[in-house]
Amino acid sequence: MGAADSQQGTRVRRKRMTGKERRQQLVEIGRELFAERGFDATSVEEIAARAGVSKPVVYEHFGGKEGIYAVVVDREMRTLLDMMGEALTADHARDKIERAALALLRYVEENTVGFRILTRDSHVASGTGSFASLINDIASQVEHIMVDEFAERGYDPVLAPMYAQALVGMWALTGQWWLEVRKPKREVVAAHLVNLAWNGLARLEPKPGLNTRGRRSG
Repeated sequence: MGAADSQQGTRVRRKRMTGKERRQQLVEIGRELFAERGFDATSVEEIAARAGVSKPVVYEHFGGKEGIYAVVVDREMRTLLDMMGEALTADHARDKIERAALALLRYVEENTVGFRILTRDSHVASGTGSFASLINDIASQVEHIMVDEFAERGYDPVLAPMYAQALVGMWALTGQWWLEVRKPKREVVAAHLVNLAWNGLARLEPKPGLNTRGRRSG
């Protein structure tokens, strides 16, 4: 086999990617790098090098790493929100809390790279890509549950948004902690989260006060 035949065979084996395939490749590579290094420490040069293309190809498809990051974060947020939304369709309030806690931890377990990106250094380039924004989106769904529960128990429903933020914040921060330690098991962590959330909610005081009110320090 001559050199010309060998080169021709190489060209045949290297099938050219379609635009859609190239964009997907760049998104996957960007996702890996953002999880490894964070947004600021990732460069267009690195993304292009891993993809085996020149920098202009990255700019052509996404306008830079900001465009890739926006797509990555949007996909991760939609995945997690869909999982949480499905969990919150249960019939009873406690079942909703249990399934939501499990859904978040399942996302952390099955989409570790994505959760690391969302919580590491969410960048303004994504528009709605901050972790705080994600918590707000989930809390807005939980808020409706809280309003109904508060109405049934005689608590002020105006405070439901605050409690929803506290509840979702507890889940999210525990998820960040569990991302690194991975024990105890997912179901055990969820059970303890529900224990704290549900039993605390079951014994809420209608008008709570602070025991330290009026005390002077020192």
